[in-house]
Amino acid sequence: MASGWRGILGFDYGIVQAPLGPDISGPELAAAVANAGAIGLIRLPDFPAPDYVREMIRKTRSLTSKPFGAAIVLPFPYGENLRVVLEEKLAVLQVYWGEFPRERVEEAHRAGVKVLHQVGSLEEAAKAKEAGVDGIIIQGREAGGHVIGQEGLFPLLPRVVDLVSDSGIPVIAAGGIVDGRGYVAALALGAQGVCLGTRFLATEESFAHPIYKEKLTEMSCTDYTNLFGRARWSYAPHRILETPFYTGWKNLPDQETEESQPIIGQSIIHGVHNDIHRFAGAAPNATATGDVSRMVMYAGQGVGLITEIIPAGEVVQRMVAEAKAIIRERLSDFHLDQSRLPSHTRIPLELLARSCRGGEQGKNTKGTSTVLFPGPPL
Repeated sequence: MASGWRGILGFDYGIVQAPLGPDISGPELAAAVANAGAIGLIRLPDFPAPDYVREMIRKTRSLTSKPFGAAIVLPFPYGENLRVVLEEKLAVLQVYWGEFPRERVEEAHRAGVKVLHQVGSLEEAAKAKEAGVDGIIIQGREAGGHVIGQEGLFPLLPRVVDLVSDSGIPVIAAGGIVDGRGYVAALALGAQGVCLGTRFLATEESFAHPIYKEKLTEMSCTDYTNLFGRARWSYAPHRILETPFYTGWKNLPDQETEESQPIIGQSIIHGVHNDIHRFAGAAPNATATGDVSRMVMYAGQGVGLITEIIPAGEVVQRMVAEAKAIIRERLSDFHLDQSRLPSHTRIPLELLARSCRGGEQGKNTKGTSTVLFPGPPL
C-alpha cells in the first residue's frame, strides 16, 4: 500500500472530499476534486431516486474523465440508489452512520466498487474491518455536520490505525483538517489520507449558498448541538457555525422540533421543492431563498483557518504543496530507528523510499531500519 501522497484506492492523492448534504457536493464539486487527483464524492438523496442518481452520475462523468464516487447515509432508504451506483460501476462508495455488513461490501466488490466506511469509534471501526471494507474514514468530534462519535480525532486515530494494522486497510482522518499542517499531522499518527468537508464547502464549485460560504470565511467559532432537524433525524448531533441566530436559540427545549416552526424559506433539494422550517436540518444550497441567515450552517472546528473561497482543485494542490514544504523544511532531518518500535507501528520501508532530501532511503548503518521521515516525491 502506497503512502497517503499517492495510491489510496488507486487515486493520485490521499485526499477525500467529504459528502456535503443534502446536495452541496454535487457533480461540479466532485468532478473538480477528481480532476485534481483526489477522491470526489457526490452526495446522494436520502430518498429513493434512482433516475435522478443516474443523471447525477452521468453529469459528473461529463465533467471529468477521472474516477469518482458517491455517498449514502445509511439510516435513510438507500437500496434503489445503491443499485444505480453499482450498475454505473463508480470507483468508490462511501457509507456513513450505521452498519454496512460483509454481504453488502461483497456485492459492491462484485460490481468493481470499493467501499469507504466512515465511523466515529473504535467499535465501529472493528465492524467495518470485519466487513472487509477497502478504507476506513475515522471522524473526530471536531468535524462539521452530523458527527457520530464523541472522541477527538487525534486520540482516536492511532488506535484505529493499530486496530487495522494486520489488514492492510488504509485509515483516513476526518475532523478539523483544512490545510497541509493537518495533513502532515494525520500522516504522522498513521493515517494514509485525510477527508475534508468544511474546506471543500468553501470552494467555488460547492453548491452552498453564497451567504453560507461567506460566513465560513468570516467566522471561527462552532458548537456541537442537536438543535436542528430533530424531527427528521433525532439522534444525530451536529457541529455548526455559532451564528447570531443559533446563539439566541441554542437552549431551545429538546421537545421542540422544526415541525411546529414557521417557514423561513424555500429551496430545491435534489430536484424537489422544499419549504424550510425554522430549525430544519437542511443547510442552504445555492437555490435557497428566504431568511438564509436563520438556516443551519454546518462547519468543523478548522473553519477559523479558512479565509477565502477558492477552486476545489486549488485546495488539493495547496494541501499537497504545503505538506511537502512542512516535511522538507521542518522534518527532513528527523531519523527514526524502527527497531525500537512495536512491529505494528513501524512504517513500511516502501513508504519511505523517497524523502524530502533527494528521495533516498536513510542508510542503515547498524543493521536497523533507520529511515528519514516519510515525504512525497518532489
